[in-house]
Amino acid sequence: MNGADSHNGTNRESKAPVNSTPSLDFVRAIIAEDLLTNKYGGRVHTRFPPEPNGYLHIGHAKSICLNFGIAAENKGGLCNLRFDDTNPSKEDIEYVEAIKEDVRWLGFDWEARLFYASDYFEQLYQYAVQLIKDGKAYVCDLSAEEIREHRGTLTEPGRESPYRSRSVTENLDLFERMRAGEFEDGSHVLRAKIDMSSRNLNMRDPVMYRILRATHHRTGDQWCVYPMYDFTHCISDSIERITHSICTLEFENNRPLYDWFLDELKLYHPQQIEFARLNLNYTVMSKRKLLELVEGKYVAGWDDPRMPTISGLRRRGYTPEAVRAFCEQIGVSKRDSVIDIALLEHCVREDLNRRAPRVMAVLRPLRVVIDNYPEGKVEELAAVNNPEDPSMGTRKVPFSRILYIEREDFREEPPKGFFRLAPGREVRLRYAYFIKCESAVKDEKTGEVIELHCTYDPQTRDGAPPDGRKVKATLHWVSAAHAVEAEARLYDSLFLKADPEEEGADFKNSLNPNSLEVLKSCRMEPSLANAKSGDRYQFERLGYFCVDPDSSKGALVFNRTVTLRDPWSKMEKRQQSG
Repeated sequence: MNGADSHNGTNRESKAPVNSTPSLDFVRAIIAEDLLTNKYGGRVHTRFPPEPNGYLHIGHAKSICLNFGIAAENKGGLCNLRFDDTNPSKEDIEYVEAIKEDVRWLGFDWEARLFYASDYFEQLYQYAVQLIKDGKAYVCDLSAEEIREHRGTLTEPGRESPYRSRSVTENLDLFERMRAGEFEDGSHVLRAKIDMSSRNLNMRDPVMYRILRATHHRTGDQWCVYPMYDFTHCISDSIERITHSICTLEFENNRPLYDWFLDELKLYHPQQIEFARLNLNYTVMSKRKLLELVEGKYVAGWDDPRMPTISGLRRRGYTPEAVRAFCEQIGVSKRDSVIDIALLEHCVREDLNRRAPRVMAVLRPLRVVIDNYPEGKVEELAAVNNPEDPSMGTRKVPFSRILYIEREDFREEPPKGFFRLAPGREVRLRYAYFIKCESAVKDEKTGEVIELHCTYDPQTRDGAPPDGRKVKATLHWVSAAHAVEAEARLYDSLFLKADPEEEGADFKNSLNPNSLEVLKSCRMEPSLANAKSGDRYQFERLGYFCVDPDSSKGALVFNRTVTLRDPWSKMEKRQQSG
């Protein structure tokens, strides 16, 4: 059993805290009862068992937090990381490494307990042989399509395979020859002999082994027969002495099969518990469908910030603390439901509001010349780094005669309710002065405003003027001479519909053509010149942003993590006031 990577299991960014007083959801209530009755000798041992056939998504984060969290909450509790790597045709070492990185990033540590189902291939094979000897398994020559036809329906019993009555001797011989590579892929399978009339379709002689000539990422070409998930999973849990095998509701009907294999083999028996998977609106939560998006180049890769993958969320600027807080808020239940993505974004805002330093950045620059400000003069103005955390202190931002403001902060003919800059109107510049727009310069060909000429009141430096006049808007800005040029990538929902698969529709038909807007030649305050990949900021009035790995020295790229608007918070306030 491989624990070679265990020394890397600690997440340096954000070690997940142990919740000393967890809420007792139904899973934790079961475990608490088992501890009271000493069912497993006072042990709590869980596992997170991903298949390495894709990158993990936010739904897996819920399972990671649940399995590792329960272990951490109980004295002496343990949680394994085990890869159920039984389908080499779809698996890759890239996925293995990505999954390990995701678990670490979320703040969890598997210590020396990194395992693979492939560690148990020989044991699994021998257990299959034992079932054949006990008359509980047989080699079947039916094709996959024929097996489906024989299976029956929910209202009709299945039909027995014509090969079901083979002798133990014949079955042992055929199974050994399957392993030796004498037969073509798909020509034979090993099936459990259970009950073709069972009301549970999973119990109608399920396939245990199939022939598959594919190079495995760990065992190479050593095997050409591979065990199926249902046979592998329960035995792997048993070998690892798992106490509580926690999985999602789609495996509820598989539980009788989980129990049947362990009971027939007379093996140590963990308890399988099912909980509702995470369903999030405006996205899809299937590795197969996410793979379609990647392979079809609808997105830039598994870590595209529009993807619900953990790597995509990380690249977009989400924090592990925010993801864990989200998983805690949605809780654990037995009933499927759809969670509003606004709650996830709310958790991100709540976390970044506390930790992200404030900076000024102009995404769509409009040049402003302050005509009465002395040429060549530069002032260093004090700006607060984070009003939520005074310990973060202040920084200096340069102020000069020529500035940039947001293009949308000026209207030549302002509509009702627009309080920002307009001809003859006065506003405050954040941390600086009142300025008044005197005139606008337009492009002769397009008629677009390209420059504003303003005057400033030197008596209003970050304060009210002596005459007590007030303004209704405060704008952010950047000194033109000191600005850092950067690219900003504004991400929106990947799908236009809350349910992209509504009424059986092809989810790709709901893709949002405007899910990414790229802005070149943005202007940032000079403090961002040394920003590093992964650094997170609040761009004042614009939202939270993260430095993308595509950045290089002198070519900064920022991803918008989330806007400042928080519909979930507003919804909560309305509910409380109601």
